[in-house]
Amino acid sequence: MQQFLRACHDTVKDYGAEKLAGQMGLPHVSLLQRANPDNDSHRLTINHLYQILLHTGDLRPLQELAHSFGFHLVAREVAPEECLANATLAMASEAADVTKAAIEALADGVVTRMECKRIEREGEEAKNKIDVVIATARAKVGGH
Repeated sequence: MQQFLRACHDTVKDYGAEKLAGQMGLPHVSLLQRANPDNDSHRLTINHLYQILLHTGDLRPLQELAHSFGFHLVAREVAPEECLANATLAMASEAADVTKAAIEALADGVVTRMECKRIEREGEEAKNKIDVVIATARAKVGGH
């Protein structure tokens, strides 16, 4: 826990407490007190942590939290498509596959383990296509 708190504090200090506090709508002294791992009377809230991660882009606190539970934080890579319309159509097709698998599973009123696995597989493919649509839209912001 101490290393997680230290990572939060280091992130606040490295980014600049005054700048970050302004973005968070807090007095910088309050932010420094809350982020100080040696100050037991003030603590960061989940909302504060989220804002620190969001505004700084520094994921050291999240990495330290994951590490303390035995996990590694790995960024997900999603490549955008050339055409947003095509990406959207591919996503809709995958969503239709999820719907079809669920309807077929419900046909006899009992969902088997195999049917559940198929729905999960189709759902994962649909989620991946949603990520591609989002990445494509972000890549097109301000462009043509």
